[in-house]
Amino acid sequence: QVQLVESGGGLVQPGGSLRLSCTASGSRFYAMGWYRQAPGKQRELVAHIISGGNTNYADSVKGRFTISRNNAKNTLYLQMNSLKPEDTAVYYCNAVESTQAVHWGRGTQVTVSS
Repeated sequence: QVQLVESGGGLVQPGGSLRLSCTASGSRFYAMGWYRQAPGKQRELVAHIISGGNTNYADSVKGRFTISRNNAKNTLYLQMNSLKPEDTAVYYCNAVESTQAVHWGRGTQVTVSS
């Protein structure tokens, strides 16, 4: 059974940093990513990484966020720097198996506020 468990969310002031983690179990994944959903908005891609290491970022987070993964630990990370109030959202871990099966975590809340 595949499980994705996010951690690391919280309340941070504008300009601050947070590091999200997603611990995966039950399979190996071709691609993993972070999505976010703010109140009243659609879920959107934040960053994405495939097994070869290629990454892709939303324009709104380029230069501020860094996605990485530790394949040995089956763990995905998102380092978020220079956080802005508009980054406030629930952040979800996403993982895709080589069979194209898609899995989601339950999400972790990130709130950027003074």
